[in-house]
Amino acid sequence: MHASNNKNTGSGIARISMFAFLALLFACGQPEPATQLADDRAPPALLADFSDLTPGWNTMVPGGDTVCSDGSEYKFFVKQGDPRKLMFYLEGGGACWNGANCDTDLRPSYQVNLTNTDPARAHGILAFDQMTNPFADYTVVYAPYCSGDVHLGDSEQHHQAPALEGHAAHAVHVQHRGWVNASAAMDWTFAHVFSPQQIFVTGSSAGSIPSPFYAVKIAQNYPAAAVTQLGDASGGYRGFANFSPYDIWATDRVVADLTHINSIPADEFSFHHLYIAAAQDNANIRYASYDNAEDDVQKQFLALGGTPVQSLQPLLEQNLAEISAAVSGFRYYVAGGTMHTILLRPEVYTYEVNGTKFIDWLAGLEAGATIFNVMCDDCSTAPGATTTTTGGQ
Repeated sequence: MHASNNKNTGSGIARISMFAFLALLFACGQPEPATQLADDRAPPALLADFSDLTPGWNTMVPGGDTVCSDGSEYKFFVKQGDPRKLMFYLEGGGACWNGANCDTDLRPSYQVNLTNTDPARAHGILAFDQMTNPFADYTVVYAPYCSGDVHLGDSEQHHQAPALEGHAAHAVHVQHRGWVNASAAMDWTFAHVFSPQQIFVTGSSAGSIPSPFYAVKIAQNYPAAAVTQLGDASGGYRGFANFSPYDIWATDRVVADLTHINSIPADEFSFHHLYIAAAQDNANIRYASYDNAEDDVQKQFLALGGTPVQSLQPLLEQNLAEISAAVSGFRYYVAGGTMHTILLRPEVYTYEVNGTKFIDWLAGLEAGATIFNVMCDDCSTAPGATTTTTGGQ
């Protein structure tokens, strides 16, 4: 670990401590932005640059090539916390791949823009006043979602909307730029958070799907950090009967660095392969997932994709078994019932399956402790009586 490329080690400098040396170099403006410095005694200024942030959530407008599906402005959000602890959260919000489900005049199956996005309204792991929240003191980068491509697209499409009663057929122009948008949030992170020791990469629903891939990308920039990944509510997807994310979203180009993906024929690719590919690329990351066994939203999107199922559980169990066999240390928590996503809900603090509270399991995952897989017994029923909030695919 070093603070600059200055190799002057003369007798005057040798007499001061390494800590003072680093502080002196920082004062001279010489350290590199991505310098890794894990010393708990280091001044905050050597760990991050939060000079442009105010308390609470900050809105960042990166500009450049970032764009929402409808051509509107993209933005992301940052909340300052401990610079040694970093969470990168990928928002959910559906997906689309043809004129029928992309057309905003019909029934779009995705979040078109960021008009209603505000992480300050979220609960769960973003409720920083909860005493049992293991992420209460984290620095959080929240990457919203408005591209219809599960954060894994970099294409522009002119889908054809169908002619229906009262609706003429027409072209639907969609910017599937999820990779470009999330990359802007990562770039800000790399430029402002210099040397986190703990990193938690996660996302819900459409943000859950790519979280193993983004964990690898973030770990590349912080090789000294302990990185943990958790996917929230995407474990049951398996295959695509009526569309190809390669053809529509250019996902194959986005994830081309994952060697395992390149070995899978396009017509056999499925989202659970991202776990296996990510672990082959970086086995030091701790990988995990959460699902409800009969998640209604996952079943709805399976039906939209041409694979209707009465029960999600068989596909979910098949995926978890394949990931577990290929990824050492992979852990999962499966609750009963039809709820979709948990991380931004109050249920984070109330769900308990087979004697294991989800918040305790999550805290153990975050802390790097030994945790075990949790699987519901009666998977048709949700764990106890809970209140619910809105959540999206």
